[in-house]
Amino acid sequence: MAVTPDRALRVVVAPDSFKGSATAPEVAAAVSRGWRRARPADVVVEIPMADGGEGTLDAVLAAEGATVHTLPVTLPGVGRHEARWGMVGPRAVVELAECCGLPLVGTRDPGGADTEALGLVLAAALDAGAAEVTLAVGGSASTDGGSGALRALGARVLDAGACDVPRGGLGLVSAATVDLAGLRPPPVSGVTILCDVTAPLLGANGAAHVFAPQKGASPDQVLALDHALARWHGLLGGDAEAPGAGAAGGTAYGFATLWSARLRPGAATVASLVGLPGAVAAADVVVTGEGRWDSQSVTGKVAGHVLGLVADAGAQGVVVAGDLAAALPSGVRGWSLVDAAGGLDPARTDAIRWLEVVGEQAAMRLGESTPVS
Repeated sequence: MAVTPDRALRVVVAPDSFKGSATAPEVAAAVSRGWRRARPADVVVEIPMADGGEGTLDAVLAAEGATVHTLPVTLPGVGRHEARWGMVGPRAVVELAECCGLPLVGTRDPGGADTEALGLVLAAALDAGAAEVTLAVGGSASTDGGSGALRALGARVLDAGACDVPRGGLGLVSAATVDLAGLRPPPVSGVTILCDVTAPLLGANGAAHVFAPQKGASPDQVLALDHALARWHGLLGGDAEAPGAGAAGGTAYGFATLWSARLRPGAATVASLVGLPGAVAAADVVVTGEGRWDSQSVTGKVAGHVLGLVADAGAQGVVVAGDLAAALPSGVRGWSLVDAAGGLDPARTDAIRWLEVVGEQAAMRLGESTPVS
């Protein structure tokens, strides 16, 4: 679309987080401040985005009508932690990383870490009357197949002597039976799990082999955890090969099997939750962004999904990235923090400043015939 820069425009700013530098709401606010300096008459709407992993709750809570709730939980190595979750109408939005994610855990324990805190938050959401749950599962510290959360919701995992097995993924090695008599039922309108990975539960491409090393697991622990998850699958059944079943150490698999959760790509679902499609349809310009734009950015990530909506709406697309490492789609304009700051280190350490700078640059150069990249 040809944008006429001499009239007031409706601008939507819908970025992902710049991991390690700024959250999605911080990115959206900084870019918008820069844009408004250059074009104060424009109507700029901030809609932070996420792909179903860390940052999803922040994106949803920034949307109109969302409310935040907290629940105190106890985390190993940390102690008391106020876990946040949100409500949007009758829907609860729960982010695993906010409950028991890897950044929260003081001491890494890849074999013993579990998802109990997630289950406690889900129980609180049910108690609050949630009719539906959207669960973002990125950023987990555990590889327990969701067993800790399901146990917190009333399931029992028992050994051959009818005693509860130890907590964590390695505890599943001794599992002989699963007692579901006390498991709370899912909410009436069901559960949607947002997956930012497509890994199956088991094997070389599964939860233990691909992700457990990132959580501190040794090669021997990886093999033991994969064996434990195979035992868990042997007891529960379900589809261990489903794309995304291995997300969050197999938490997606556990809830798909016992709570009939639906596994969905994250960016499209978050976009729907925060009202992005309608906002883009009414926009003249849409600014999205991420820490690094590369060849994978158009395959399910936030920026690629947003640009797909932009193309359908016929708006002008703009990408703001920490680094532009690949070509942008035809007609899309791009600005890089690395270029603006003169290097990677200053772009990272003072990201908010440079996001404002490139937001202002993008607005000032709106309407030029040659995109900047």
